[in-house]
Amino acid sequence: MSNVKVSKEELLKKANKPAEDAMQLHPFYKGKVEVSPKCCIRDINDFAIWYTPGVASVCKDIQAHPEKVYEHTNKGNMVAVVSDGTRVLGLGDIGPEAGLPVMEGKGLIFKYLGGVDAFPICLATKDPKEIIRTVQLLAPSFGGINLEDIAQPKCFDILDELRRTMTIPVWHDDQQGTATVCLAGLINALKIVKKSIKDVKIVLFGAGAANIRIGTLYMHYGAKPENLVYVDSKGTLHKGRTDLKDHREKWHMCQVTNGAQIVGKLPDALKGADVLSAASTPGPDIIKKEWVATMAKDAICFLTANPIPEMWPWDAKEAGAKVVGTGRSDFPNQVNNSLGFPGIFRGALDVQAKTITDEMCVAAAEALAGYVVKKGKMSEDYLLPHMDEPEVYIDEAVAVGLKAIEQGLARKILTEAELRKSAETMIKRAIKDVEVRQASGIVKLP
Repeated sequence: MSNVKVSKEELLKKANKPAEDAMQLHPFYKGKVEVSPKCCIRDINDFAIWYTPGVASVCKDIQAHPEKVYEHTNKGNMVAVVSDGTRVLGLGDIGPEAGLPVMEGKGLIFKYLGGVDAFPICLATKDPKEIIRTVQLLAPSFGGINLEDIAQPKCFDILDELRRTMTIPVWHDDQQGTATVCLAGLINALKIVKKSIKDVKIVLFGAGAANIRIGTLYMHYGAKPENLVYVDSKGTLHKGRTDLKDHREKWHMCQVTNGAQIVGKLPDALKGADVLSAASTPGPDIIKKEWVATMAKDAICFLTANPIPEMWPWDAKEAGAKVVGTGRSDFPNQVNNSLGFPGIFRGALDVQAKTITDEMCVAAAEALAGYVVKKGKMSEDYLLPHMDEPEVYIDEAVAVGLKAIEQGLARKILTEAELRKSAETMIKRAIKDVEVRQASGIVKLP
């Protein structure tokens, strides 16, 4: 952690503080995002330009040239954050209303860190077909779709069908976003412990949407399938887990991973493992110190459950882990989606990409990891960029945009310099807007 010895009581108090503050500040502001004009209003006569009668000429131009919707409207910078509230944070099926604060928070982060206008849309249905149809019907208004907190296994089918049928990026952040940031963290963690992704044994604790995708991206980057071991609530995934035949994604992992066919629970899987990538039940103490102590020398532990990690990071360190990350911003090494989706969508939107591929996710992960290396400060406690380093989102956007162009998925072709200028303008504008609104009192400080 740091050279200053901090008591566990102080660490626990710090860990609980965000929840206490949240209960005070949410009702203070009555939400976190709002719609604000982006055009000039010099006087009331300008409404004749922005609305009737002037707007009719713009409507007719789009009717004649549908692609001009990106030129005349905010579609190209607008993302829908869509959820049915069935798997919110680590809280489970709490419903669309209870999930709305999370989706608003997502919109806030989209804007502040990526300059992306994101609108929360919580749906009063759990039916996958209705969710799919609703998102398809929303397509004319949005440049991209961010699916969020939808329970598995239906989240896989929803994502696959929407990606198949839509021509704007559809992304499930609990799958693709988490996987991208975990890969970035693993790239640098392996540098610190001087191990190769081709050689390490990786245990994935939790076999939900996040970890299924995390393992997939690890393998895409070079991890050997036989070196991965999944563990769900009933034990390790192996070829004998016939109870999973009806779960397409889990059954696939039963066939391709766990080359040693380890049968047992998490303690059995962790023996000699180099990496623990946990995305399971909120803790603490879901994972025991004595289990981590059986891992290989210089072990890596990513404990990403929210709002409380599967075990406290200091306990993992005491058990012998060399590098530890959590999903929280108040501990070192935040392995959190917030490092991914703002920059990834910024790059995808800037080139009007049709989708977001695994290759684009890898490009983003390499940009995240590379930013830390570029700064020359990589360490056990500085594995990933911090959210208050806006330049990393610009680097990420550039990498994603260039990869989309390379893959032939971009409607708009930009140079690297043009991509950087676009991302820099949008992101710095969003940050400046918040500063000005707070300084002027439009947004009051608590």
